[in-house]
Amino acid sequence: MAYYQFGPDDIVFNILKASPRVEFYVYQNAVFYNNKPEILGDRSSANLNSVPAGFISLYELNVDRTANDLIYPFITKNGSLTTFSTMTTSEFNSDFQYGDVLTGSYPLSASITKDFYAQSAERLNIDALKNTLNYYSAMSKHYQFDSSLGDKSDQEIGLVSIPSVFYGNKIEKGTVELSFYVSGTLVAQLKDVNKNGELIQVAGAANGLGANAGSGSVAGVVLYNEGFLVLTGSWDIDPDHAEKYTGGSNVNPRWTYFGRGANDGTTTNIPSSSYGLKFSGSTETPVMTMFAQAEKGELNFSNNPTFLSHSQDTTGMSSSFGYIENPKLKIKNIVSGAYSDHNMPFKKQTYISKIGIYDENKNLIGVAKLATPIKKTEGRDLTFKLKLDL
Repeated sequence: MAYYQFGPDDIVFNILKASPRVEFYVYQNAVFYNNKPEILGDRSSANLNSVPAGFISLYELNVDRTANDLIYPFITKNGSLTTFSTMTTSEFNSDFQYGDVLTGSYPLSASITKDFYAQSAERLNIDALKNTLNYYSAMSKHYQFDSSLGDKSDQEIGLVSIPSVFYGNKIEKGTVELSFYVSGTLVAQLKDVNKNGELIQVAGAANGLGANAGSGSVAGVVLYNEGFLVLTGSWDIDPDHAEKYTGGSNVNPRWTYFGRGANDGTTTNIPSSSYGLKFSGSTETPVMTMFAQAEKGELNFSNNPTFLSHSQDTTGMSSSFGYIENPKLKIKNIVSGAYSDHNMPFKKQTYISKIGIYDENKNLIGVAKLATPIKKTEGRDLTFKLKLDL
C-alpha cells in the first residue's frame, strides 16, 4: 500500500455560511414547521419521525417504529464512572450498582414554545433574561428591563422561545416577521425593519386593514443570539374581534397573546385566530477540503489477487531470512480494444475505488468511497477533491 503526504496546497480550510429560511404556523394548539403536514408511518399510527408535527427529531432516530420498538441510549455503570449529563452525581452513586444498565430515551425533539405572563404574575423565565435584555439596551431602549416604557418584571408579556437547532448561530437581523390572523385575514404584522431588535407593527390601520391600532409602534424585541421574542405590545390590534386568549372570558387580540397554543400547555381552543412566524437563521460550518493526488506513473499496481493472471503458481521462496515473491508472475491484461478478437498491447492500469485518510501515526481516521471506480493508467494523473464538514 502506498502512502502519500498532503502538500502545503493540498489542504484548504474555509467556512460555509448559510441563511436557512424558517417558517412556523400556529393554529388550534398545533404547530406546523415549514408547511410540513403530519406524515403517518406504515407501522406506527404516530408521526413518521415519532414526534408531533411542528417538531424536529434530533438525528431522526426511531423513524416509523412502534412505541414498543423504540431504540434508546444506554450505559453500563462501571469503573469509568461514565453517565448521562442529565443524571446527578448523587443519583448515579446511590440509585445504581456497578453492572446496572442506565438508560435514556429517544427521540429527542424540539419546537417553538409560547409563554404568557399576565400583569403581576410570576415570570421566572423573563427574570432570567434581565441581564441579557439590559446588555442589548444599547441597540434600543425597548430592551431595558425597567424603564419609562415599562417594567418587564410586572407588565403583561408574551415570550416565544426558539431552540437554536432551528436557526444555528443566531437569527439573521431584519428577517423576523410575525403575522396575526383572524378568520384567515391578516389583521396585524410585526417586522424588525430597523435591524436593531425592535419589532415594529407594519400592518394595521396605516395599511387599510380596518380600525386597527398600533401601526408604527414597537410591540417587543428580538434576542437574536439567544432565540427569544419578548412581546410587550398590549394594545388591541382588532377591537372588532374577541376570543379566549387568556383561557377566561373573551378579550380582544393583542401581541402579547401571539402564538397561544404553541406548546404552552393550554387546552383552550381559539378557533378563529392563527399566527405566522418567519425568520432566517445564520449558520457557519467549518469545512476542510483535501486534494489527494495520484501522479503519473504511480498507483498502477494492486495487491488484489485478481490483478494477476489466473492459473499461476503464486508460491514464493521463503527461508528464515525472509520471503521473496515469485518474480515471474504475469499481470492480467485488462486493456480493452475496439475489436472482440484482438488483444491490445499490455499496459498497467488499476481502478481507484477508495481513498484512506491517515494521521501522522498511520492510523486510519477516514475513508472516502467513489460511487464509480476511476481508471488509473500510467500516463494519467488524477486529483480527488475531498470535503469534510467539521
